[in-house]
Amino acid sequence: MVDIAHTTVSTSGASRGYAHPEVLVSTEWVAENLGDSHLRLVECDEDVLLYDTGHIPGSVKLDWVHELSAPVVRDYLSRERMQELLRSKGIDNDTTVVLYGDRDNWWAAFAFWVFRLFGMSNVKLMDGGRARWAEQGGALFRDAPSHPPGDILVGPRNERPIRAFRDGVLAHVAEHRPLVDVRSPEEFRGDRVFLPECPDEGAVCLGHIPGALNIPWGRAVDPGTHCFRPATELKAIYRLEGGLKPDDDVITYCRIGERSSHTWFVLTYLLGFKKVRNYDGSWTEWGNLVGAPIERS
Repeated sequence: MVDIAHTTVSTSGASRGYAHPEVLVSTEWVAENLGDSHLRLVECDEDVLLYDTGHIPGSVKLDWVHELSAPVVRDYLSRERMQELLRSKGIDNDTTVVLYGDRDNWWAAFAFWVFRLFGMSNVKLMDGGRARWAEQGGALFRDAPSHPPGDILVGPRNERPIRAFRDGVLAHVAEHRPLVDVRSPEEFRGDRVFLPECPDEGAVCLGHIPGALNIPWGRAVDPGTHCFRPATELKAIYRLEGGLKPDDDVITYCRIGERSSHTWFVLTYLLGFKKVRNYDGSWTEWGNLVGAPIERS
């Protein structure tokens, strides 16, 4: 078994030039802090059954399908239900929450975004996610941890700064403001409506929102390490190639909001963009809207 805490490969966010390196921790940091009573590791996977096959010792499962969504309408939890959920995970007011997951932190970034909707600030991502931990030889246990109920107080949802809705996106299009479509080129062109390995949530029309840039979310990740690319490489992708500026009013979108949360995280915390909102309705809403403008290419 590899001793992650003493590996020589550094994934320090500060050393890679990020605007807010404090939102990232490395697998080495996690290994060194296992057992800290003020730390709660939270695994959020696209594959909701993956946690049960083995997880980082002490980590708790967050099921994005059944736990983060409202039970009836397409929306997120109320403040009261969110507080109840987090307390059930053993999270206190002074707990540092570290999120990680599969698919290079797709859904971990989505959970991070949902936590930020409620104003939670002491939340971080484990860079490289589950794949990096496993590839470094980190222990994965099947035993479910037992944590005493937490006492966290969750504030009201404040969506305006980081969440976009369809009417706002329509206005964005009319004003020719930047949108980033983070889906695959095939989805962007309208050749397919969903990824082959993902379920079809359904959209009548194919294509993309007019004027959107296509910068697939995965370009922000180094496939060899599963970690975010350094700031110099991210700037080349989003600023030089994409033409985005840190003061731009940017909206990101994908299919159901998970991949676009990942790019929202990159632009906001790694590159320091001032105003980035995630359109979580994304293509499953836009592709079904009567009369919504669509481009295909």
